[in-house]
Amino acid sequence: MAELTHFDSQGRAHMVDVGDKATTARTAIACGHVVMKPETLAHVTAGTAAKGDVLGVARLAGIMAAKKCADLIPLCHPLPITHVSVDLAADADLPGVRITAEVRTTGKTGVEMEALTAVSAAALTVYDMLKAVEKSMRIGGIEVVRKEGGKSGVYTRDGAP
Repeated sequence: MAELTHFDSQGRAHMVDVGDKATTARTAIACGHVVMKPETLAHVTAGTAAKGDVLGVARLAGIMAAKKCADLIPLCHPLPITHVSVDLAADADLPGVRITAEVRTTGKTGVEMEALTAVSAAALTVYDMLKAVEKSMRIGGIEVVRKEGGKSGVYTRDGAP
């Protein structure tokens, strides 16, 4: 099992020193979903949600959240993010909205937390924009599906596209 790097020799949480790590291109892709009733999803696809464009607002929330990750997660390093994309798609088979975020940087540490934060904020925004219609929506499946760069190289979750 890998050593937990966010703890010092006394077991106290600390921010990892990445000063000696190599600067490399790094990418992370995370995904998640919001499950809802078909009637609620119909508001998303028809553009009839009372608060407006659900997918557009959630996309912006995800992008903004990725840029603020270090302000939200105590031991994350602030990173010079070079790219964030958040894609949301209505999926009648779920039924609900599938969310994918990709974050890139050139730096000394990865952007997995930024991608996960983007997906989380986008999902929460979908919920917020539709909660007047349905309070029973469920957010789930938030996970890193791919990361590239750094000492550990490429990781792809089993079964990921």
